[in-house]
Amino acid sequence: MYTNEDLNIAIEKGVFSSESVQQFQELILSQNNTVHVDEENFRLLSGFNDIFVVIASSLLLFSGAWFASTFHIFFGAAALSLISWGLAEFFVLKRKMALPAIILLISFLAGIASMPITLMIESMPAGGTILISVVLTALFAWLHWRRFRVPITVAAAAAAIITIILTLGLKAFPSLVEWLLPLLFVSGISLFFIAMIWDASDKVRQTRNSDVAFWLHLAAAPLIVHPIFSFLGILTEQESLWSIGLVITLYVFLTMISLAVDRRAIMVSSLGYVLFAFSTLFQTYGFVSYSFALTGIFIGASLLLLSAFWHTSRSKVLKFIPSSIKVHLPALS
Repeated sequence: MYTNEDLNIAIEKGVFSSESVQQFQELILSQNNTVHVDEENFRLLSGFNDIFVVIASSLLLFSGAWFASTFHIFFGAAALSLISWGLAEFFVLKRKMALPAIILLISFLAGIASMPITLMIESMPAGGTILISVVLTALFAWLHWRRFRVPITVAAAAAAIITIILTLGLKAFPSLVEWLLPLLFVSGISLFFIAMIWDASDKVRQTRNSDVAFWLHLAAAPLIVHPIFSFLGILTEQESLWSIGLVITLYVFLTMISLAVDRRAIMVSSLGYVLFAFSTLFQTYGFVSYSFALTGIFIGASLLLLSAFWHTSRSKVLKFIPSSIKVHLPALS
């Protein structure tokens, strides 16, 4: 199994010409009746060996951490990070395996984040310990990125930095807790723009930059969506017909944004709120027993239709986007 980035390397090494690779990609896409950019590809599995390595690594990580924790729980957390880094040296750096790279990054950062918490210095308040944990997580995520270039690392580091900023802000100004949802929304918008910068650097989505953007969009989406729908009272028994209608309108708007930037993460993050809103709407009009089934049929059919005609729908949406913005969006083939 190979990726577009592998093909680019083959072109640089002179194995293939750029024209032959382009013709090959166009042939495959024409057979699948799709467009490469719209597929939103990111590398997760290169074969069953990825799953095999993840299972074996999980056994080794769990056993090594458990054995080291018999001396002290701090050593268990440290062992988790050390073993994860050591395994990444071979399976990520040498073998370029995608799924093990993600799992080993998560276990590595989990060990780093846990080490200060396992010490729990009594003279230091809990907030200070958590802050140290998050700072170390962000720092070691950056070091991990410098070494292994795992795409999800940038999103993990960005999430850690946001946590640091919010923690410091709430610690200095406790009254900011009342503004937590707006702060999360601003953080999500910031992550979204960072993701768009990565996307703009690879508008045809053939390099690692596109994978980095995918994970950043995935991290940004819930931070944007949750504050909006929480403000409307969804999931807190404060919904009304007008708020349900507004939820549906907002979902359509978010769908337009997803089409424009050619990313489905925002739609997926807000899907739960829309399902709840539609279910409540059907119950209001007497379909109590069938509300969830009717909601699933309506939403599921709509999403499948959108997926089937994604490229066509996106081409129509882009007609309303100013040219100054459109030049930074993924190419429309």
